[in-house]
Amino acid sequence: MDTIVYEIEGSLYINLTNKCSNNCDFCIRNHRDGMVDYNLWLSKTPTAKEIIEELKNQHFEQFNEIVFCGYGEPLYALDAMLEVAKFVKGYGLKTRVNTNGQADLICGEGVAKKFDGLIDIVNISLNEASREKYQKVCHCAFGEKGYDALLKFAGEVKQYSKVIFSIVDTIPKEDIEKCKQIAEDIGVTLRIREYIK
Repeated sequence: MDTIVYEIEGSLYINLTNKCSNNCDFCIRNHRDGMVDYNLWLSKTPTAKEIIEELKNQHFEQFNEIVFCGYGEPLYALDAMLEVAKFVKGYGLKTRVNTNGQADLICGEGVAKKFDGLIDIVNISLNEASREKYQKVCHCAFGEKGYDALLKFAGEVKQYSKVIFSIVDTIPKEDIEKCKQIAEDIGVTLRIREYIK
């Protein structure tokens, strides 16, 4: 049975799709041996109705937030994500999406506005300090345009949601400093994560 809903450290995660526009060197997808205690590879893409039916069995009061994050890029299932977000917002829950930020390339223009009132936090994987380095590590299907798109999306969606860029601490210190400047210029938060093998 597919793992659509799973729990990590007090947050309830929703696994929407296998599909992703990146093929990052460090991504756990490349191993397909599961993450924590879950095998997240989906045999089929769940519908919003199927996800909501699973959520009806949850005790929402025990969770800090609902997070749209699984093996794939959640924005490939944008309509389902927004429908599910509307459902959980009815219970007063905080929502977060972990994304590569290539919203407009994946879904077309105007995605940011759709987050208004539905997505509280947008965590965008910045990963690198330049489009060239990003492409070398993330192998984006859209080429270097993927990096430009995530910067643009961050600037747009910050009007509706709190935006956090994330990088890992394994990139050179000078690139971390550049990432800090990029985040500051756009007016968003930068989170430096410890790399977990």
